[in-house]
Amino acid sequence: MNVSDDFEDAASTIACHAGSHQTAEFENSDPIFVTSSFSFENAAQAAARFSGEEIGNVYSRFTNPTVRAFEQRLAALEGGECAVGTASGMSAIMTLCLGVLAAGDHVVCSYSVFGSTINLFKNILAKFGIEFTFVDLIDQQAWKDAIRPNTKLLFLETPSNPLTEVADISALAAIAHESGSLLVVDNCFCTPILQRPLSYGADIVIHSATKYLDGQGRCVGGAIVAPKTLVEEKLIPVLRSGGASMSPFNAWVFLKGLETLAIRVEQHCRGAAIVAAWLTEQVQVKQVYYPGLPDHPQHKLADRQQSGFGGVMAFEINGGREKAWRVIDSLRLFSITGNLGDTRSIVTHPATTTHSRVSAEDRARSRIGEGLIRISIGLEEPEDLVADLAAALTN
Repeated sequence: MNVSDDFEDAASTIACHAGSHQTAEFENSDPIFVTSSFSFENAAQAAARFSGEEIGNVYSRFTNPTVRAFEQRLAALEGGECAVGTASGMSAIMTLCLGVLAAGDHVVCSYSVFGSTINLFKNILAKFGIEFTFVDLIDQQAWKDAIRPNTKLLFLETPSNPLTEVADISALAAIAHESGSLLVVDNCFCTPILQRPLSYGADIVIHSATKYLDGQGRCVGGAIVAPKTLVEEKLIPVLRSGGASMSPFNAWVFLKGLETLAIRVEQHCRGAAIVAAWLTEQVQVKQVYYPGLPDHPQHKLADRQQSGFGGVMAFEINGGREKAWRVIDSLRLFSITGNLGDTRSIVTHPATTTHSRVSAEDRARSRIGEGLIRISIGLEEPEDLVADLAAALTN
């Protein structure tokens, strides 16, 4: 069922209906096709399916109806042509890079990205002759200066992890396209409910479905939203041979997660706004990083580019690691884990978890200090979270 054309702006409607294909059993909820392979009517059909002459299911590593339903629903939400589901958010980035890059190609990336993204680029893909330059996310001139004749991708997160810096997607898209490069935006923090990068000129959107798209911390998965030609010619071959595929069960969980995404994100945003405003008034807190705060350096840009400010923030406290760990250990409603986007609120110490494998020099350049704490606001009552934080800050 394709509802995206008729209900272009109704994200909640698209999230409940896009990609659904009712079978002969007339099920009301999307089914799970838990099968490794698919049978054929005859040998000729099998040959045609394997060669691509006939469209149809072949093997769940690269064709599965449940995964396809998730891909179609997410693509509709992002306003994209096509999507590819992968085993994790990191495998989505790896699949994209293996599909569109070759030895000698160059990528410009923001310093302000997830630690594993930096490690994938610097320590793994660089071994195969792909070159990377890292720049300040909000310094547009730095992006321009970093571009070379062999630049193929500009890669960024906005808002960034963990300091919630906001990049001007339209401006960076213009820079990328002027040089013949593709702009890739990791939209994990906002989801298509709050931000649709393709509408601002981005070419490709990356997701860790593990986070808000699931929303309950159940499954690991990722996705790439991109033009149909790029998906079919560049990404599916990597997925088919490389096998970084999303499982049918996980795809079904993500389908169910998307159906409640809009109402969950609304509550995340409401709670985060209350908690962020309260944190700014605490003497133990040196600085709060949240785009919804009027004094955030990119607040006006976020207000224009996003329809809400999200559920993730970071704050820096006096006392370095010792005090940060004491605060974290004193919290009762916040789970100590590296995930985000869950129904339950989450707290982590980026310098020793999500960015622990990043060099000290890169952490300093990204302003990830020992006193920095990142929190992801869940669906609890914000007043209860404030009370929990108040008690922890006094320990």
